[in-house]
Amino acid sequence: MLTFEEKLEIIESFPALERKDVSLGRVNFHFSESATDKKNVVYHLHPNGNGFVYAGELTGYETNDKGMVNIRDFTEKALRNVLENAIVSLTPEDEEEFEEELFINQNTQTLALVHEDDLWNVYADEQLDGTFTSYKEATQYLTEEGFTKI
Repeated sequence: MLTFEEKLEIIESFPALERKDVSLGRVNFHFSESATDKKNVVYHLHPNGNGFVYAGELTGYETNDKGMVNIRDFTEKALRNVLENAIVSLTPEDEEEFEEELFINQNTQTLALVHEDDLWNVYADEQLDGTFTSYKEATQYLTEEGFTKI
């Protein structure tokens, strides 16, 4: 298990995160550029090594009702990974440069992801396969269905 100081050093290596000292020696880290109201990426990192990282937009983590994953027993690699993914999940999407992306599966089936009228549509040829409210939601669906970006 990483010590409090080791966890602090790892977290502070992410320049996008801003340290906020709170009560009882605990520390929070905010991501002020978040695309959502969710700004707390690291919550109540305690001198005993316990703490939480926001993983509410991520898959593969057991989170509490606030979308936080306990990092008490995380390795350095696991902590860096969850922090990177948390920041990416909260980063505003750059929609201006987006035209169309193609995804392919093991059977060489190709789907197109297109941004239209503030929605993200997935097409199989000209047939609509799905509609999503965000790019992240659409790409998560494609990944879960076994597609990778070309």
